Amino acid sequence: MKMKKIKLKKDDIVVVLAGTSKGKEGKIIKIIPSTNRAIVEGLNMVSKHTKPNAANPQGGIIKQEASMNISNLMLVDPKSGKPTRVGRRRDEKIGKLVRFAKKSGEVIK
Repeated sequence: MKMKKIKLKKDDIVVVLAGTSKGKEGKIIKIIPSTNRAIVEGLNMVSKHTKPNAANPQGGIIKQEASMNISNLMLVDPKSGKPTRVGRRRDEKIGKLVRFAKKSGEVIK
């Protein structure tokens, strides 16, 4: 299976396009390139049963974020605050490839 270029990065603000968290915004905590998935802060919450351990002596049920497919996420435009596609172009000043928002043309930091 050929891996697709992931255009999202850690700490990007994204909006969810599909699933139970549809329409909500959040920050990417972790990207998992091998499975094309990402974990978004505060979204796609699941209940996990845990045994008592040193970190959690009581044990029980904890809520945590589950990963979701990259195709269900879209970057939020830094200028307009709406979802946008991501492009890449060479910046003349720096001479490096930079990501930019296709809607506004704004460079993504």
